[in-house]
Amino acid sequence: MRWSTFRTADGDEQVGVWRGEQLHPVPDRSSLLELIARERLATAAQEAADRPGIDPATVDLLPPIPRPPSIRDFMAFEEHVVTASAAIGLEVDPLWYSQPVFYFTNPASLLGAHADVAVPPGSQALDYELEIAAVIGREGRDLAPAEAADHIAGYVLFCDWSARDLQGTEMKLNLGPAKGKDFASSCGPWMLTPDELPPAAAMAASVNGRPCSTGRLDSLYWTFAQMITYASRGTRVVPGDLIGSGTVGTGCLLELSRVHGADAHPWLRPGDRVHLEADGLGAIDAGVVPGPAPVPLRSEGHS
Repeated sequence: MRWSTFRTADGDEQVGVWRGEQLHPVPDRSSLLELIARERLATAAQEAADRPGIDPATVDLLPPIPRPPSIRDFMAFEEHVVTASAAIGLEVDPLWYSQPVFYFTNPASLLGAHADVAVPPGSQALDYELEIAAVIGREGRDLAPAEAADHIAGYVLFCDWSARDLQGTEMKLNLGPAKGKDFASSCGPWMLTPDELPPAAAMAASVNGRPCSTGRLDSLYWTFAQMITYASRGTRVVPGDLIGSGTVGTGCLLELSRVHGADAHPWLRPGDRVHLEADGLGAIDAGVVPGPAPVPLRSEGHS
């Protein structure tokens, strides 16, 4: 099943299940997070079946989980790790092959699949990152891989937008990526239940209609079950948490410029349009727009 959260023209936020090319609203007006937490997806789908469908072109598709409790984004595709590391003059640390790694990003900056993305203040190196994220459906802690997969409610297409110049500067201080990442992530247009996600789902990206990235979900080095096991170690994962896969191989401009040259794949600029897609998960189609100038940290005349 495909589940979306949407906003109507009068500002009403609702949840709907897809049947064909139409959305059928859930009658009890619960959020998708509430339906997942109460294990009511199947019941809600039956209740929505007899309701009139809505043309998705007439509503604003929001992130399926508009306000996730947390977003953990991993680096689980080996090709991306190898190529992206080489692009900044590094080799892959052998530790990556013995344990996965992730960072927390900002749930407050999560955008829907068709929302514009503003260039973050001070950046001249905006990049997309083509990913898939799992949505946690049940609380758990210290989960083993054999049980972790049962805690997944569904999957969404995910884009971890990155300001490569801000990211590089901050990480020189041994923290971050912070402002290199927390300005925007995109996901949607729907959450797909696990039974319908193709194990070898094809993934692709284009900029201004020009094909750029291709990859497949089954090239993951660390499985989602293993990622969730690591995420739950010594703590909890809870319903609505997003677990990002990290970027598929070739799935960002940083990698592509390393292979084909910076002139062939320049950083994103206002006016560009980025299209990301994956089998079963629909597409993110986002315009890049200007962002604000950075606010000075100190007033003039003070060091």
